[in-house]
Amino acid sequence: MTNGSTFPPHRRFGGTLVVVLAALLAACAAGWLIWRSASGHGGDKPPKALPAASPASPDGRSGADGAPGKGGTSDAGGADGGGAGQGGDRDGKGDRTGPGGRTGTRLQGKVVLLDPGHNPHNRDHTREIARQVDVGNARKECDTTGTSTNDGYAEASFTLDVARRARTLLQAEGAKVVFTQDGDRPYGPCVDERARAGNAAKADAAVSVHADGAGDGNRGFHVILPARVTAGAADTSGIVGPSRELGERLAGRFVAATGSAPANYLGGGTGLVVRSDLGGLNLSRIPKVFLECGNMRDPKDAAQLTDPQWREKAARGIAEGITGFLTR
Repeated sequence: MTNGSTFPPHRRFGGTLVVVLAALLAACAAGWLIWRSASGHGGDKPPKALPAASPASPDGRSGADGAPGKGGTSDAGGADGGGAGQGGDRDGKGDRTGPGGRTGTRLQGKVVLLDPGHNPHNRDHTREIARQVDVGNARKECDTTGTSTNDGYAEASFTLDVARRARTLLQAEGAKVVFTQDGDRPYGPCVDERARAGNAAKADAAVSVHADGAGDGNRGFHVILPARVTAGAADTSGIVGPSRELGERLAGRFVAATGSAPANYLGGGTGLVVRSDLGGLNLSRIPKVFLECGNMRDPKDAAQLTDPQWREKAARGIAEGITGFLTR
């Protein structure tokens, strides 16, 4: 003004507004990343190193890749009791948070069937478990005793421990978990009954936990997928596809959780094998796979299988694989 009076200076709102908007956008981006991580998005698919499965013949041979050892999976196995909590968690339940360290409800309303292979008491009932049962395309033993490490740690003890740990993790996410046996039966159940348990529970997914008994030098895990079998009481045509997806996710998460490599003696390095001779798969009406967590007869694998901390990792890999499949 020319009369000598002055106005108060203008306040500069533009710069302040830009700063506020930038801070708000940064906060939103950080919140989105935290939500994505907590919800498990993007972390469930298996690594590209685990492609298609190699087919296996009924005797367990996988093309030119060899065959499981004499103690390999025959549907169900193991002596020596011992159940859960050996050397680590006293109650065998492991960490009480869900996969990824969370407690939530991602599996609310879902039913999971866990089948701990064999039974610690099978060794005392060899006559009962030797009886033949119908698996659709053949007749097989009701159950077996399973294998063990060279130092006597039984597969049946291992499978119960890992399954119990996985149960705790899955329950922490809201799942209802059904067991085929919890060390509470005199023997078995038979392989056909194990399949029927999942069917009766109308489970959304089922995993049978095992460890292999191949020779020294044969290392790594593998997942057994059901072949297409339509014979007698067996009809896997409706579960072959979803079971493969379950198996692929399980293999991927097992690698990530344990650091174990796919088997070097079958499956062509994929960690996936297809079989048509297992009653637990043949008679299933729900997505189901078998997991051989390692080879009990190899000293290096045995050192992992007998380590409670490694078994907790194995359980977490199983729980994360199942969770990824059920929340896909």
